[in-house]
Amino acid sequence: MVTEMRDLGFKRIELSHGIRISLVPGILRAVEEGLIEVSSVHNFCPLPNMVQHAAPNLYQPSSSDVRERELWLRYSLQTLDFAVKVGAPRVVMHSGSVHYFFSSPESRLERWIDKNELKVTELREHAVFRRRCEKVLKRIRRSAKSSLKRIGEAYEKLIPAVQECGLQLGVENREGMEELPLDADLGSFLEGFGPEAPLGYWHDCGHAQLKQQFGILEHAEHLEKLAPRLLGFHFHDVSEGGKDHQVPGTGVIDFKMIANFVRPEHTLILELSPALSSDQVRQSRDYMLDLLS
Repeated sequence: MVTEMRDLGFKRIELSHGIRISLVPGILRAVEEGLIEVSSVHNFCPLPNMVQHAAPNLYQPSSSDVRERELWLRYSLQTLDFAVKVGAPRVVMHSGSVHYFFSSPESRLERWIDKNELKVTELREHAVFRRRCEKVLKRIRRSAKSSLKRIGEAYEKLIPAVQECGLQLGVENREGMEELPLDADLGSFLEGFGPEAPLGYWHDCGHAQLKQQFGILEHAEHLEKLAPRLLGFHFHDVSEGGKDHQVPGTGVIDFKMIANFVRPEHTLILELSPALSSDQVRQSRDYMLDLLS
């Protein structure tokens, strides 16, 4: 796996939430032999025992079940330990979601979109959709208070180990409307831990663009607001039809705008669909290098 990425022209990689335990010995050997450097890992990494597929939301710090929160902490601590072993200074984090026992507001909104056969390109200017979307967001915000409190408490438990390991946590913006913290709350959420806390913002370009297509946020304004807390980026494009993890420069994302926010201290990751070819991966790399050079 590492050799393939080296052959594609990469010297540094992010280890994702799809790394199985069985891959760990080979990865550690590759790092020890200097084949690759690891810029970041994505919680949970490696995956919990017996899990064989990418599962970043397997355990959530927002859960009302104390046992699930304890498992989130346990495997997050395992990720921190692994990050130290591979020399990665930053860990990308998902932070949970609002849970609904029955059908969620977001899923009902998605069914309404499908029923009315609306295209992604129509949503932002569709008056009825906008009203429905605003109602959904208001309901989610009302339901999020207790979940956000639990998330904050979970991070407080994790922070001492993060500091001891000399790491930084990048709280990632998410594509789901019910995933937390909500985009408008990310800044205040991070500020709540104080200026010295090892937490920052991790910007996923595709997730922000999907929200823009829904009319939920303005991509540039969102980045401007969170720029002082930025630690890193996940780069991938979004097609006009709303398909993400595509080759940068082939979709609707304004990467020239995004480039204005990139700084030398940021960690930059191409997060591409596994369906892309090797040539498309190289195309993505070359596009971003040309843009940022």
